[in-house]
Amino acid sequence: MTSSGTNAAGLTGSTAWELLLPAASAPARARGRALQAALRGAIRSGRLAPGTRLPSSRDLATDLGVSRGLVTEAYEQLTAEGYLRSGRGAGTWVGDAVRAARPGARDLAPRSSGTRADFVPGTPDLSLFPRAAWATAQRAVLAGLAHHELGYPDPRGLPRLRTALAGLLARRRGVVADPERIVVVSGVAQASALAGSVLHARGLRSIGVEDPGSPQHDGLYAAAGLGTVPLPLDEDGLALGPLRASGVRAVVTTPAHQYPTGIAYSARRRAELLGWARSVDGLVLEDDYDGDFRYDRAPVGALQGLDPERVAYMGSVSKSLAPGLRLGWLLVPADLTEEIVERKRTMDLGHPSLDQALFAHFLERGDYDRQLRRCQRAYRERRDTLVAALAGHFPEARVSGIAAGLHAIAELPERYGPEEDFVKRVAAAGVAVRPLSDCTHARTGDRGVRLVLGYAHLPPARIRAGVRLMAEALDG
Repeated sequence: MTSSGTNAAGLTGSTAWELLLPAASAPARARGRALQAALRGAIRSGRLAPGTRLPSSRDLATDLGVSRGLVTEAYEQLTAEGYLRSGRGAGTWVGDAVRAARPGARDLAPRSSGTRADFVPGTPDLSLFPRAAWATAQRAVLAGLAHHELGYPDPRGLPRLRTALAGLLARRRGVVADPERIVVVSGVAQASALAGSVLHARGLRSIGVEDPGSPQHDGLYAAAGLGTVPLPLDEDGLALGPLRASGVRAVVTTPAHQYPTGIAYSARRRAELLGWARSVDGLVLEDDYDGDFRYDRAPVGALQGLDPERVAYMGSVSKSLAPGLRLGWLLVPADLTEEIVERKRTMDLGHPSLDQALFAHFLERGDYDRQLRRCQRAYRERRDTLVAALAGHFPEARVSGIAAGLHAIAELPERYGPEEDFVKRVAAAGVAVRPLSDCTHARTGDRGVRLVLGYAHLPPARIRAGVRLMAEALDG
């Protein structure tokens, strides 16, 4: 939303935006009631917590594409019912008396209701989503899409989108991109599942994963019948000795910006990794989850460009647009293409045609490049803010990893440990953080504190306030 108003707990009204979109698209005569019902639902469910400041009627009307009078009427009705409160010149807020219903299912990423700053990584700033450009693209696509194009799509994806993606990936990431070897998927999770199931069908029963690495890998590959073998890192990337000794013939890597340590694989290690893959007739799965975001220099090109027959390349719009779009791509070696495509066909009969056509239009017009530039500026500022705030409140802290992506590693000295106690103390102050130990299989015994701090989804003021709250919690 365009409003930047926050409540005392630092929450924004933008978290409930998605719940209001169906109301905005309701028939004109029912739109007012639909908006009121959507707002009530957001408040009852806790998506809009007590004390949350709502956007002005003008801002919300603009964002939803409805009349200001309709929003004003909804605000007045819910104020009369007790869901909202307002004061002259003070804005509109969720009423303090409202209590959210207990949810029937556990949130995938639960947060305490007292969270005042959430540094848990993984989410971009969803308020940067280009709603106006996306809506324009949607109208253009709906107006021009032929009826037959709404049928079952090619499981690879629409040729128009695969062609646009090939151009994008070759230009921005140095990928060798044949549109016939691109498969449009619902995200890196589905790309991993597809690759894992094909490798299992070929007789593999295990796959190497970086340690530390993404906590999701174990479950993703287990669902495909593959066990995961944790492999340590050194300062250059995946350590070659343990990799060779492991006996695996496939490995998952994040070479452009390793998650979570933040290092970039050295040129020597990239060459050694590909040499290993050739020597064992193996495969490297490259997860380029945030490779577009480098702040101190041009991004390092994708590993796939060095050997397209030994690297399967995975990416998505989850960090650049929104994870809720469920839109990504898998670029595979020639000898795996048909098996991957067939798995995609049997899994879901192909990605939604309308979504693909919309994203293709978005790419072709240059809107996606503009979005990447916009995110780049915002996230660079936020990383700089985080580094400066840590230096101010934790002078002994060391921020490691390259200046890139949506998270940073902060290492604090032993006196702040042990890590588990640190996490509990700052949580009590309303600050959510993820310790690096959550991303590792092996415990190192280090007494210091190492944190994986996400910053992209937080405005600079919230970053500064969150770091200050951490420091105050430890001084108390």
